[in-house]
Amino acid sequence: MSRRPSDDASADASGADPLRPSDHVDGRVAVDDRPDIEGIVSPKLGFFGWMRWGWRQLTSMRTALVLLLLLAIAAVPGSIVPQRGADPNGVSQYFSDNPTLAPVLDHLQLFDVYSSAWFSAIYILLFISLIGCVIPRTKHHWAALRAQPPRTPARLSRLDDHRESLVELAPGTDAAAAAERAIVLAEQQLRKGGYRVARYDARGAFSVSAERGYLRETGNLVFHVALVGVLLAVGIGGGFTYTGQRVIVQGTTFVNSVGTDYSSFNPGRFVDPDSLTPYTLRLDKFDVTYQPIGSSAPGQAGDFVAHMTTRMPGEKAQSGEIRVNHPLEIGGDKVYLLGNGYAPTVTVRDAKGTIVFHDTIPFLPQDNNLTSLGVIKVADGLPEQLGLVGFFYPTQVTLGNGAFSSAYPDLLNPVLTLNVYGGDLGINDGIPKSVYALDPSGMTQLTGGKTGVKSLELQPGQTAELPKGYGTITFDDESPFGATDSSKSVERFVSLSIHRDIAAPWVLAFAALAVAGLLLALFVPRRRMWVKATADGATLRLEYAGLARGEDPTLRDAVNALAQRHGDAFEADSRGSSATASTPESRA
Repeated sequence: MSRRPSDDASADASGADPLRPSDHVDGRVAVDDRPDIEGIVSPKLGFFGWMRWGWRQLTSMRTALVLLLLLAIAAVPGSIVPQRGADPNGVSQYFSDNPTLAPVLDHLQLFDVYSSAWFSAIYILLFISLIGCVIPRTKHHWAALRAQPPRTPARLSRLDDHRESLVELAPGTDAAAAAERAIVLAEQQLRKGGYRVARYDARGAFSVSAERGYLRETGNLVFHVALVGVLLAVGIGGGFTYTGQRVIVQGTTFVNSVGTDYSSFNPGRFVDPDSLTPYTLRLDKFDVTYQPIGSSAPGQAGDFVAHMTTRMPGEKAQSGEIRVNHPLEIGGDKVYLLGNGYAPTVTVRDAKGTIVFHDTIPFLPQDNNLTSLGVIKVADGLPEQLGLVGFFYPTQVTLGNGAFSSAYPDLLNPVLTLNVYGGDLGINDGIPKSVYALDPSGMTQLTGGKTGVKSLELQPGQTAELPKGYGTITFDDESPFGATDSSKSVERFVSLSIHRDIAAPWVLAFAALAVAGLLLALFVPRRRMWVKATADGATLRLEYAGLARGEDPTLRDAVNALAQRHGDAFEADSRGSSATASTPESRA
């Protein structure tokens, strides 16, 4: 049975601690009670002292955790407020909807959270803090891995998890040899259990010291190194990442070139826009299915498929498909399907019948039934520039207040209505203008509204007169596939997001490494075990003890299991040795 020394043995009758010198200064002793002490004055910290103190604070694990929490909090606005890098149209709309609040948020860089000065400061400080934490701990851990297990404590009984047993030796047995044999058996068992072992023998006593669980600290370091890897991958890889948006009308082709074909393009700081892979994408057909009228969810889309023809430089054309959450991969880029809608084809002729404008214009959906808004700009060929703001209704219905709306997203009764503005479109001064918006500040409204002139209303194949005798406008009823029925007379368009992120595989790899390191740090116990054998005449005293670093609720069971296994093995070994010694051959 294990016995612990009395706690009172460490103090003498006067209550003084015999393990400390008599002139020891304890913080609990007031200076006034010790006339021989003039006072304790802390040394003054100079510039380098304060720098050293600040570095130690920054590279502490507590600071790293606080910075990690701050980084998570700082990322929250990026998911609430639209970001210029991912949703430039959303930012423009936010300025339109919140003209007072938006400039304040812009001044705080909330529309560019992930490239803002304050987010970058947190990011860089966290990066430095993690490196400052990991490097010293890695050096210490490497030295610990190469070091021998610590010496066996002189009094194993002082440890909480301790077990002792006495073994009566057979007459004539060499006690010292039996003690050494017991330690050899313990050493073998501990090695099989994954422990690193070291022998520490003394006169009359033999012992083995063992330790395991260094994978716990290894996992901890791997976790923090993986976090540094994630930060590096995101920080450096983000510089080589770009995102672009493009609307492609059915039957048209997109070329991966910044100068001509991107509607918006947001490159990383290391991206050269002139060196993009010049592949092409052609939208051959866009298929979408809707729940029929009379069903439980009429008009609800069932599936979206964009059938594409792709071509890499110097290679043959290939076919591909883009579905929601199933991007098309080409040239190292991923092409995502963001949205879709209708693109009516419009032809404008002057008063002499000469075509001055002919184009297929994407109209942006405004509701689930694809009531769509679009802008047509006629810059040349007429007495003045014209801007036409129109609504397209795939299935037109008239509401109770006389306004039009769409009752179903498919082309059952397509109608195009247009309000005409005349004047300066503002496109001749070199300032880029959105093709999806019209600034009427320098123009005069000619139809609709308070003009007293009815808005233009067209069905596929119909033609209407422009105001002031400027000419005519026709809603063409020909599709790129030659169909003339109203259900096929309007082209579809798709909104695509072209994205390249070379950091994604690295982030995934480091994230998986971080999870593996975290599992090791959480579930691998770090413990030390000792077995000591002391010869005392005809009796052999075996002691077993364990010590854990941190919480280890299974340590006591591990010590008991070791004692049981070792005791059984030693008893079996002793019986075998006695049987061998009693044979005639042995005696001879």
